[in-house]
This record gives sequence, C-alpha cells and structure tokens, in this order.
Amino acid sequence: MSDDVQAACTPRVALVTGSGRGIGLACARRLAEAGFNICFNCSSEGSRARTEEAARAISEDTGVSTCVCVADVANAEDAERMVATCAQELGSIDVLVNNAGITRDKLVSRMSEEDFDAVIDVNLKGTFNCSKSAAKRMMKQRHGRIINMSSVVGVFGNAGQANYAASKAGVIGLTKALSKELARRNVTVNAVAPGYIETDMTAALSEEQQESIASHIGLGRLGSPEDIANMVGFLASDGAAYITGQVICVDGGMSL
Repeated sequence: MSDDVQAACTPRVALVTGSGRGIGLACARRLAEAGFNICFNCSSEGSRARTEEAARAISEDTGVSTCVCVADVANAEDAERMVATCAQELGSIDVLVNNAGITRDKLVSRMSEEDFDAVIDVNLKGTFNCSKSAAKRMMKQRHGRIINMSSVVGVFGNAGQANYAASKAGVIGLTKALSKELARRNVTVNAVAPGYIETDMTAALSEEQQESIASHIGLGRLGSPEDIANMVGFLASDGAAYITGQVICVDGGMSL
C-alpha cells in the first residue's frame, strides 16, 4: 500500500481541550460524527469521571475511538504530555480545538492580580502551550487544523470582564500570527468567536438578564453549543482547506 493510500485510510484524530461539557463536549461530538477519533481533555482528576463517561457515550454512539487525558493547559509540560498521549493512543493529531477556558468576572477596580493572571494563563497561555506542542507534529506531517476559541468579548470588550476580554483578544492575535507561521506547512489556524451561548456560565444569569441579552441579538435568542460545534466541524473539514487566519463570529447577529 502506498503512503498516500495508507494516509487516506488512517482515521483522523482531533484533540479537544475542555471537552467534558458545554461547547467543548458539543465540538467533540460533532467531530466524532464526522469520523474523527477524539482525545478528550479535562483539567483535574475531579472531572475525569464525567469526561470519561462523555467519551464512552460518544464512542458508543459514533463508533470512533476515544481517550481521555487529564491536563492543565496552562502548564506547558501538561500540554506537551497531552499532545503526546493523543498521538500515542490514537495515532496522530490532525485537529486541535483550543476550547478550555475560565472566567473570573469583576470590575477592574475590584479585580485581583490573581484573578487576572488565572484567566490569562488558561485562556491565552493555554492556547499557546497546546498550539506549540501540536504545531510541531502538524508541521512534520504537513497537515493540520488548529481552531481556537475566542469570543465576541475579545472583539468588542465587556464591562466586568477585562481579564476575559484581554485573554480572548490575545487569542485572536495569536491566531493571526500563528496562521502566517504555519501556512506553508499546510496547517490552517482559525478562531471562532462565540456570542452568548447556553452553557453553565449563562445558566447562572437570571431569566430577566437572559431576556435582556436576547433582545440585543439579531436572531432573538442565545446560541446553543451545537451552533459553535457546527462551525468547528466545518473548519476541521476538507471544505475549509483554503481558510486560515480568520476570526468568525458565531453570535446570532449580535455584532451587527
């Protein structure tokens, strides 16, 4: 069998960080439905059981292979170990979805240095750590997709979220720079910027707050994790082979 035919027959592999719930879980399911073997990630042993259960359910539903790696993306050694585990257990890493993220919302006047650093470390440095580790392998195989999760908050800002906005704006800059570095090796790098999505974060808002937010969205509703996963699935597909360095807002028209 030729190398080209063997490569075509080898299942593709996607690593999705923060994939135990919410947007990350929806992205993992969408990619599994497209035939990708999935490496799931959670940040702590406390989340392992939930993530393993999700991985098992998706594997049973779709027939793909899965593995779970506990790793703190803010730690460079953890990120490198996770990428190596993905490649070792599933055979390669063709798509990286940098989804892991946290919030610690406060007005700047009340925000501690710890609150600022924690969000930057996970959301921005974590994206850097995972991208650096994955890019080494993708450049060698001359193929890969890196999909970073930014936010409309990183594009337009939001009061009370200076740390989050800074981290997600940084992800946009990182995406654009990295896309230029990797394009010659056939590795695309894009960012998805979700608007308000129905997740655990927005579930904490009151019904009145959610209705107020929806009134500022063109489509009149909050998005679903599946809305974001559909865009991630497209960017991971062959149909997006000529798209790189882009920031795509998936926000129901909120940014119009």
